[in-house]
Amino acid sequence: MITLNNIDKVYRTERVETLALQNINLDIADGEFVSIMGPSGCGKSTLLNLIGLLDKPTNGKLSIDGQHINGAKDGSLAKMRNEKLGFVFQSFHLVPDLTVLDNVEIPLLYRKMAASERKSRALAALDRVGLSSRVHHFPTQLSGGQQQRVAIARAIVGRPTIVLADEPTGNLDSAMGDEIMGILEELNEKDGTTVVMVTHDDRFAERTVRTIRLFDGRQVA
Repeated sequence: MITLNNIDKVYRTERVETLALQNINLDIADGEFVSIMGPSGCGKSTLLNLIGLLDKPTNGKLSIDGQHINGAKDGSLAKMRNEKLGFVFQSFHLVPDLTVLDNVEIPLLYRKMAASERKSRALAALDRVGLSSRVHHFPTQLSGGQQQRVAIARAIVGRPTIVLADEPTGNLDSAMGDEIMGILEELNEKDGTTVVMVTHDDRFAERTVRTIRLFDGRQVA
């Protein structure tokens, strides 16, 4: 499903060169739920951004679902992101002046799809995360946990095969974090969705099938 071979990521400015990732070799299978852990600045989010096609490796080969990414044009990468990947972020990234329903519909706007089907899919995704009664609310009218549920609904509305979650419980208390983790586990177990999650929380990492550990840009486990 996801394969990284000898991946390096270097950030360069005129005066400074920063090696963010070095010699990463990783295979994540279809339907696997893995966590990525390590101290701040070790390259966790960089790794997730590469898998999510939001950035490109400096060296090495990356493939997703058997499709090699190296050399792919931006349009092809955008299409793959929209069709195969769903993103959940620590800070939710909801549009404040759009309703919950409109926020969830956003990924579908880039597909050739009737408005009625977009609405139907968005409503189904919100029902999946237990927010059917909040579709006409705005993000500021929701708790942090509810906002993260909206973000998950937005991530899954396009029916991706892979969900990438960057500290999805980081801004939530433990009870809300458990609820969000439960939703991700259900997506993995019932739908077979591959989930890759960056986390600092050992409790949640222990609930995943495997933990990938980074230190100073290197994979150590």
